[in-house]
Amino acid sequence: MELYSQVVVFVFGAIVGSFLNVVIYRLHTGKSLNGRSHCLSCGHVLSWKDLFPLFSYVVLRARCRYCSAWVPLRYVAVELLTASLFALVWWLFPWQPVAFVFYVVLLSILVVIAVYDIRHTIIPNELTLAVLVLGLLFLFIRYTETADLSILSDAGIGAIAAGSFFWALWFVSKGRWMGYGDVKLAVPLGLMAGAWGALSMVVLSFWIGALVSIVILGGQTFVQFLRAQKRDRLLVRCAHKPVAKYQRYLTMKSEIPFAPFLLLGFLAVVLFHADIFDITRALLPL
Repeated sequence: MELYSQVVVFVFGAIVGSFLNVVIYRLHTGKSLNGRSHCLSCGHVLSWKDLFPLFSYVVLRARCRYCSAWVPLRYVAVELLTASLFALVWWLFPWQPVAFVFYVVLLSILVVIAVYDIRHTIIPNELTLAVLVLGLLFLFIRYTETADLSILSDAGIGAIAAGSFFWALWFVSKGRWMGYGDVKLAVPLGLMAGAWGALSMVVLSFWIGALVSIVILGGQTFVQFLRAQKRDRLLVRCAHKPVAKYQRYLTMKSEIPFAPFLLLGFLAVVLFHADIFDITRALLPL
């Protein structure tokens, strides 16, 4: 029964992820969310048999059925990510409908924010406002369960601390280090994380961002080395012919969307109660 419920939740998450792809693509484009899905290359309206989340992507081998154009990996990645997050929430809060509904709605919005920020390096205000509404609802539920006023003060300190820290980075750098969308998003996230949770969220987001950047830069350096070797061989063979330029790479001065790292830090704190002091003690035992 437990495995069956996990599978059902996973499939439901994949379906929601398919809808989130539509939201990510059509948000702020003037296109209606109710319009029929179509191929972005040939414009052909997709049939029902082309719209099975994950399954259609595999069966069609990541190509359009009608023009054979490649379907971006982003679509199946969003579906798989959403499905996995939904299954994770069910695993953490089994048979708890209120907690499950709250977190799947929150995670759906956060997935849209993360992917939209990666694509456009901007966080739409309406999505941040939606997170704030859920944050206030989260705070209301916690307060009604305990009637403890310290919960409200803790949440307020977390929101102010997280927002102020990112605002300071934005102000000092004049927007070069941090976008103002990250400042606004940090407020509702800090509200839900609380005072100490906001501290862990901020530190973890920078740790995760640094680790991911190092991995990407290291991978790019290796790829550049291999391509340089290949280019040198081409120059020897075709010295009289022009050699095509290669694509641009991420550098230390590149603009990197920070929202995905901030959201990962937030989820680590809220869902798994991650604490930077415990992590530091585990990594650097005395």
